[in-house]
Amino acid sequence: MKIKKLSLLLLPLAALITGLAVWGPEALAKYRDKEILNKIQAQETETGTEGFRYALSSNEKLYILSKCLNNQIQPESEQNALNRADSVNLDYQELTGTYAMVVNRKDSSGQEISESTGIELCNQGLQKLKELGIISDSVKELTENSYGAVMYSAIDVPEPRNNVLVWKISLNTGKQNFNKDNCLLDAYVDADTGKIYEFYVRTDVTRWDEIDADEIVRTWAEYMGLSRPEEYEGANPLSESTPYFKKYTFAGIEEGNTVVTVGFYEGVNELFLKISR
Repeated sequence: MKIKKLSLLLLPLAALITGLAVWGPEALAKYRDKEILNKIQAQETETGTEGFRYALSSNEKLYILSKCLNNQIQPESEQNALNRADSVNLDYQELTGTYAMVVNRKDSSGQEISESTGIELCNQGLQKLKELGIISDSVKELTENSYGAVMYSAIDVPEPRNNVLVWKISLNTGKQNFNKDNCLLDAYVDADTGKIYEFYVRTDVTRWDEIDADEIVRTWAEYMGLSRPEEYEGANPLSESTPYFKKYTFAGIEEGNTVVTVGFYEGVNELFLKISR
């Protein structure tokens, strides 16, 4: 009799458990949907305004930055600017087109960042270039009172997720009779890695024949994590404002490529490596 009574008690319990197993998940889902659907949900992210950025290869970053620079007129170097009749200052914030450089006061995490950060990053990059033998040890360290730093986003406008965050570092030449010997004049520095894409620097080297351009670009390519450079064929000897230069190409995006130039201004002892025209 006890077993029969226990069986009678267990039957309703079993039926209840079976019902919950069948209808419970559906009811719970409807309840959760009621809390979420047709309501605005806010959620903080760590990526800030740069949420569309994703990992690009070194060759892709180099290509995008070079296209942005080549679609503008840049005073890359004081010496180069003196030899260019079309050198002007541009308002980067008003640029439109396929590629553009836009002033950006925040890093890739959306945090406000100071000029001193860019200058320190550039100093680290310069030290590495010295260790690699790309530039002379005589080049002076940057100081905050002698240099300016502006952060830019180099953007592929039709595909804005393709963008590179860089610091533009420039020597402040407003002081009269400022001695530029062994000084960095201009550079573009990757804001994420601190690697230097482009530089103009006064050195203690006095002649072009003292410079091994092939070795410089090969070492720089390894430092940047790029593919092997190929010598640029058919370079126009009038394409630069100095006769002392050599050009190379790197694979870019799809069928595009990036032209990199290593050159030298004799007289002022200025060595440059540039990815812009």
